[in-house]
Formats: sequence, structure tokens, C-alpha cells
Amino acid sequence: MAIWHTKKDQPDIVPRFMHWLEQRNPGETEFHQAVYEVGINVLPYLRNHPEYMEAAIFGRLTEPDRIVSFRVVWEDDNGKVQINRGYRVQHCNAIGPYKGGIRFHPSVNQSILKFLAFEQTFKNSLTGLPLGGGKGGADFDPKGKSDREVMRFCQAFMTELYRHIGMHTDVPAGDIGVGPREISYMFGQYKRLANQFTGVITGKRLAFGGSEIRVEATGYGTVYMMEDMLATHGDTIEGKTAVVSGSGNVAQYAVDKLIELGAKPVTLSDSSGFIYDPQGIDCHKLRWVRELKDVRRGRIQEYADEFGCEYHAGQRPWKVPCDLAFPCATQNELNAEEAAMLIKNGCIGVSEGANMPSRQSAIDLFQQAKILFAPSKAANAGGVAVSGLEMTQNSIRMSWTRDELNRQLRQIMTDIHARCERHGRESDDYVNYLKGANIAGFEKVAEAMLAYGVM
Repeated sequence: MAIWHTKKDQPDIVPRFMHWLEQRNPGETEFHQAVYEVGINVLPYLRNHPEYMEAAIFGRLTEPDRIVSFRVVWEDDNGKVQINRGYRVQHCNAIGPYKGGIRFHPSVNQSILKFLAFEQTFKNSLTGLPLGGGKGGADFDPKGKSDREVMRFCQAFMTELYRHIGMHTDVPAGDIGVGPREISYMFGQYKRLANQFTGVITGKRLAFGGSEIRVEATGYGTVYMMEDMLATHGDTIEGKTAVVSGSGNVAQYAVDKLIELGAKPVTLSDSSGFIYDPQGIDCHKLRWVRELKDVRRGRIQEYADEFGCEYHAGQRPWKVPCDLAFPCATQNELNAEEAAMLIKNGCIGVSEGANMPSRQSAIDLFQQAKILFAPSKAANAGGVAVSGLEMTQNSIRMSWTRDELNRQLRQIMTDIHARCERHGRESDDYVNYLKGANIAGFEKVAEAMLAYGVM
């Protein structure tokens, strides 16, 4: 590791570190991207903190504590045996038990889960809650599967995973492809195998230990982050036109909160394309989308047919003129060309609801233009924040009200904004929120690791 962390190498520490990382983790491009996004701020910061440099804290953080990979075998409705691969990346438990979602999607691989777990560690740190970072999933696609097939897969997946998790060890949650249905099947199987009723998974249904506003939390949080950023300039969300990508929980509840705060959301999308409704998506239309996506599992094109608006097949919504943008679909959905279109069309703020949805080239343009930009590790931390609150409710065997949880969520997002602003303010009129989030998230984890010694 001395190839990058000696003092004489500090002027070019970022490229030297990335060269070392890429050699050590060949082909893991998503993981490289996640480390680079943090490293461009944290590695120069180490110049003033030789204690972190000497202990190789950042290098240690690029190596997960452990990665569990396992076979998942299940039968489909035709009696045919299917084989998938499951994972759990336990990245860092320096400040609390591993915490992070489970993703079911054909694209899931070790690189993507390492990137998500790495990002999750800093996100969880930013919340101020005692949560470490982890992520898991499988290359299973729940789309087009019957409820029985999904149940059999989830039970097979948990039959292996249950040995590696626990309420004081590792607490998974949902992610892409894993909603209340999948969480319920997995929690039921864990309870059956472990013979324990504990808060080992979050995102549960209210009937058996779930939390109010957990489903809404990520979408609400990304809007709260934008609200706080605008407030630093004496501005508000009211009256702003917003483009939103995605149409799952995060996008739906971002739209919900935007409507409540007086904005006009005009787009939603899925993997097939996006709709543009210049009249704005209102509460009635949003309820229709929830029925479409959560019950009928249809395509967003049906919205255009129902409400007579534009549908753009195979495209993303970033060409639509707007004041605010909320990428809430998936990673790397916003590139440099699209970022340039947003800036040209008058966008003044971007808040990331998905995990790392903006490519580095897009982030560079946002920062050069000095528009408000909230990275996902800060902006979408609302989901894990309420998951942490669900863990607390499970531990004390009681439930808080919806209003109380929303109050706590709002305060956590305000605190995240304050931490990012403190470490990211570069001038009277500009805060580099990415820098602030990276340094604030790193600092807490680094202090804990330093205190433990070399281990």
C-alpha cells in the first residue's frame, strides 16, 4: 500500500490510489466509480490528517470486511429447477451493525454490490445513527414471476443468508426488486429458521414490526435535502417545475412531497421510457401511478394513454426544461450530455434519490456550473434513517406515530445538510455538497477505526 500513501506521493495521490485500486479489483468498474467519487475529496483531505494516512484508513475502507457468495436453487411454477447467485457484502461495522438493502435484479454482481456497500457506509455515517454499511442481493428478476415463484426464491435465498445476519450483526432491508412482498417472505423464512422474532430485517409490514413512513422515507428525504439547499439561498420549492425519473417508491414519494410543497412535477419514467405531463402530476394522477406500478405492475406508457400526455420511448427525462431534477431510478442514469441539457434549460438544483444515478462526468458539470447538487449518500439517506428508527422501535417493542417519525426524519435530513455544508462550503455563495458529504461521512468512520487500532 506504500505505493500510494507515502508523503512524497501526495501531489498525485488520487490517480496513484486509483491505479492501485483498479489493479487490485480488475473489471469492477462500478466499484471503481464509487471509490473515485469519494476519493477525490477524502484523499486530499488526508494531507492534513497524517494519523489517518499512517493507519491506511481509506485503503482499508476499500476492502470489505467480508463478501459472502452463495448458490440459490429454487423451482418455478413448471417444476423446472432454477439457479441464481446470491451475495451479501458486509463492508464496515466500525460504527454499528452492517445495514443496507437487498437488490434482486439481473444486473446484480459483486462489483455493483461492493459499490453500493461502500457508498452505504458513508451514507449511514451521515445520518448520525449507529449503523455500519452493507449490501446484498441476487441476479434474480422478480418481474414476470408469480407470487409463488417469488416466495420460493425468497425462502431459498434466506435459507443461506440467515446464517450471516442478525439484529446486532447485519440488518438487511429492501432495494430495487425487493419491496414489502419480498421482505415479508424473507422475514418469515428467517423467523422459521432461527426460531426468533427479532428486528433482523427492516421494511417490514406494519402488522409485524414495520415502521410508519418507511416506504415514503427515501423520496421524502431527497426532497427535504433540496428544500434545505434552496433555503441557504433564501429560496423554496414552491412554484418550481421538477423532473423526476423512475416510478417506484422513491420517485412516487418524491413526487408526493413535491406536490405537498407546491412544486409541479412533470415527468416519471421506467426502463421503457418516460412520460412528460406539462400540466403537472397531481395527487389524483399519482394515486393512479401507484395502482399501475404497485398493484398491476404495468408500464409508465399507460399513464400517457390515460391522461393524454407525451410518451418518449427509450429515453430519459433530462431534456425536459425544469428548475429542479430528481434522479430516482437507478445508478448511472444521468450522463454528461444530459447534465449539460439540464443546465442549459435552467435547472438550478439536482438531488439524487437513487444510488449514484449521476455519472462522474455529469457531476463535474454540475459543480462547474455551481448549481445545487446533493449526492445520493446525503440526499437518499432518508430511507436508511427510518430503517434505523425501525430497528429502535423493534428493540424497545413499541411503535412511534407517523407524525413523530416524519419529525425525526425531517430533523435527520436537516442535520445531514448541516454536516455537508460545514465540510463543503467553499465560498459565501457555494457549497460543494459532494465534498461535504464525503468528508463528513468518512470522518466519523475513520475516528472509530483509528480508535480500534490495526484490525
